[in-house]
Amino acid sequence: MQLKRAERKPSTRGLLLTLLKTNGPMSAAQLAERLGLTEMGVRRHLYQLVDDQVLETKQVRQPMGRPLQLYRLSAEGDERFPKQYHQLVLDLLNEMESWGTGADGGVGKLFTGRQRTLLRKYEPRMEAKSLDERVLELGSIQDSNGYMVETEQLEDGSWLLHEYNCPIAQVADRYEEPCACELALFRELLQTDVERIECLAKQGKRCTYRIQKHAEE
Repeated sequence: MQLKRAERKPSTRGLLLTLLKTNGPMSAAQLAERLGLTEMGVRRHLYQLVDDQVLETKQVRQPMGRPLQLYRLSAEGDERFPKQYHQLVLDLLNEMESWGTGADGGVGKLFTGRQRTLLRKYEPRMEAKSLDERVLELGSIQDSNGYMVETEQLEDGSWLLHEYNCPIAQVADRYEEPCACELALFRELLQTDVERIECLAKQGKRCTYRIQKHAEE
């Protein structure tokens, strides 16, 4: 007996988003007509999508009567559709490999430049802070950048910084430069010895950094 997977019927909100993605801004009446639904029923969905910041509205003047309200995808709403950003980045990095390999090659220069940019951006947040405060600040920085960070202080005063997510995992799986530059950045920001003891790109469950605390700190 052959089993068939039941096909999921697209939701009304999913259909609304698809129409707006493929047609651009539309009114509630236009959407209702395309879906074969009442305008009141469509508006309930539209109001909720606006509240969820998935849709935006804009007013369009008409020759006569009240302005027409159109609905369109917000930046957040557009992100609900499939993207291939990581593949684009990998393609560009692959092209840069032809410029040379190693630290002096195109890929190495790219990530070294990114490391310098991040150092300039975050160094001011480390000023006049103790090592403990710098570690917590670094954890906050990385967490806000999507790395899902947890910090842990050990009995000897040293720290472990765990990253449970890597926003550039596909790149790090293929190139060593992102991980090397992240480690170098952490050392410069914290001004102490930092060692990576686990890495997502090397089949680890997380990226973990051991941060040494010197006796005088």
